[in-house]
Amino acid sequence: MPYPIVHVLFFVFCISAVAVFAAIRSFFRGELSLKGSTNLLFLMSVGSICALFPDIMVIHSLLVNGTMEHCWIGPIPTHSLLFSLLAVLFGVVAGYIKYRKSDRAVYLGLLAEAAFASHLLLDDISEGGCEYLYPLYKEKISLFSMMDIGFRETGVFDYVIASFVSVFFICSIIMIALFALSKYGFELNYKTEK
Repeated sequence: MPYPIVHVLFFVFCISAVAVFAAIRSFFRGELSLKGSTNLLFLMSVGSICALFPDIMVIHSLLVNGTMEHCWIGPIPTHSLLFSLLAVLFGVVAGYIKYRKSDRAVYLGLLAEAAFASHLLLDDISEGGCEYLYPLYKEKISLFSMMDIGFRETGVFDYVIASFVSVFFICSIIMIALFALSKYGFELNYKTEK
């Protein structure tokens, strides 16, 4: 399990890199307003909270049991796409409270999902799998299990499929974040809201 700061930094500087790039570029051009910078801080704050969301149970376990156990909340694994629905709900509620528009709230929910999935991505790489498909499939699945194995051991076809799946997963998370951030004006250039 990577440290919490690694999850936050990965979300901000890798998954949401376009927002950081657009904000820095607009800042140096003198185009970024106070409203735009507070908007970016709000989006990155919600995303950072959702990037830490799968490890939320560590607080309870540390206070009650004195352990760092954090992967289950009752019978549901916190590192699953089913549990990510709570992060999406948090993003939608936070977006609606801030913007009072349902379409903006939904886009913030998508950004929250991308942040949650970025956490799963890092844990999958470091721990060798997550319970992505719980309750449909209750075992851990690793999207990156074959990245350190050469194609001689597994065969060219299996190696190409495993490589494609892992790169597709990373690309999908980044595309979800790009799609959500474009609603807020963060593309390669920051556009002021209309």
